[in-house]
Amino acid sequence: MQDNAFAFMPYPPADVPHAPAGPLAGYTFAVKDLFDVAGYPTGGGSPHILAMSGIKTRTAPAVQRLLDAGAELTGKTHTNELAYSMTGKNIHYGTPRNGAAPNRIPGGSSSGSASAVSNGLCDFALGTDTGGSVRTPASYCGLFGLRPSHGRVSLENCQELSRSMDTAGYFTRDALLFEQVGHCLLGDDPAPLPAKPSLTVSEELFSLLSVPVRQALQPALEMIAAGVGTPALLGGTLPDLAEAYWAFRHIQGYEAWRAQGDNISRHGFALGPDVASRFAWAATVTEDQYRHACNARDLLRGAWQKLLGDRVLVLPTLPDIAPLVTAGEEEIELTRRLSQQLLAISVICGTPQVTLPLAHKDGAPLGISLLGPRGSDLSLVRLAARIATH
Repeated sequence: MQDNAFAFMPYPPADVPHAPAGPLAGYTFAVKDLFDVAGYPTGGGSPHILAMSGIKTRTAPAVQRLLDAGAELTGKTHTNELAYSMTGKNIHYGTPRNGAAPNRIPGGSSSGSASAVSNGLCDFALGTDTGGSVRTPASYCGLFGLRPSHGRVSLENCQELSRSMDTAGYFTRDALLFEQVGHCLLGDDPAPLPAKPSLTVSEELFSLLSVPVRQALQPALEMIAAGVGTPALLGGTLPDLAEAYWAFRHIQGYEAWRAQGDNISRHGFALGPDVASRFAWAATVTEDQYRHACNARDLLRGAWQKLLGDRVLVLPTLPDIAPLVTAGEEEIELTRRLSQQLLAISVICGTPQVTLPLAHKDGAPLGISLLGPRGSDLSLVRLAARIATH
């Protein structure tokens, strides 16, 4: 079962029962190694966490929901160390292979889940998304991916990074399966989209991209227009993207240090250089900075809600295709910062975002996204499937 794509943790197989029938019967899935699964340890991308884990006796509700729908678990997948990175590289376990562009990074932190799906090792996979950890690898690996409304999918028995921003999402290769999994995992929408949702697009967001990237996304915009109608131009001034970026960073850093700082300090975790520097910075975020960032998030969320109303925003998932595996840390860090200007919008707003694999550039996948109102998750997934199969 385990493959040299380095998608899966090399755990001995465990018997994980699943329903013999159900809407996902006949499909296989993998689970990011942040979720507890009875019979397996939970390593969180860290050999230290793995050593302290022990074998779990309870399965996370999000995982159990998929098992109860008939899906068969194939294993637990690699993640960036403590889920605090977006590259997919893990100094302890290696880099899972990007099945759509093997010479490029898979993205993270749900790297193994995206790798498993993109390499055809399972039909779909569960991941988490705090600041882009489903949407980034989905775009890089040519997959459908969902970051749900905050709180929509249970994170019980899942390793925490940033309590107020963590979400549980998933990946598929196939548009119709993307909808099927969404129906099982999400349930009915508390705030469904209308039968003919209103779409809008911001020229300001697309202006963040280089000309070649904008050109590469044009066919995707045309597919959206053909499937559900041409998005109207978004009027008004966008809320400050830089302010959103720093609000996100300070909230994530403060909460991440409170989730893992004691373990790191007490047990002397040997962290990879990028993760170590990120946690070192997180340790310096003050309570005043955190409170200011939370207040800024509230104001930014209100501004976005006023601007968008009940419309669906069409936006680039990321500013470009995945960097090469050989890319230096400076290039990857610049890519991460540019990416989070786009990724932070749904994080700040607590709203669902799907990314669709509708474009390519230089032979590598490039995603385009739909961001909907809070509570419209399943409607948004169905809209994505409708566009992709039009």
